Amino acid sequence: MLDITKDIQSLTTFRRQSSDFIKQLKKTKRPVILTVNGKPAAVVQDAGAYQRLLDIAARADAEEGIRQGLEDVANGRTRPAKEVFDEIRRKYAIPR
Repeated sequence: MLDITKDIQSLTTFRRQSSDFIKQLKKTKRPVILTVNGKPAAVVQDAGAYQRLLDIAARADAEEGIRQGLEDVANGRTRPAKEVFDEIRRKYAIPR
C-alpha cells in the first residue's frame, strides 16, 4: 500500500537523500513516486520488487495466450498441424 507521506517525493529531495531512499526501498519494497513541479514524473523501486513485477507480467501474458488458444479451439479456429506444416514447406520451398 502506498504511503503518500513517504512514497511521493520531489526529485530534488530524492537527489539530496538518495542513500536514505535506497534504504527505504529495500526495507519497505514499496516504490517511490518522484515528482517534478508537483507532478508525477518517475517511479523508483527496489530491483527485487521490479523483478517480481516482471515475473508477474510474464506469467499473466502466458496465461492470456493459453486462454486465447483454448478459446480458438472452442470456436473452431484451428487447423491440423500437417496442413500448416505443408503450407510452410510450400511457401519456403522446404523439401520433405
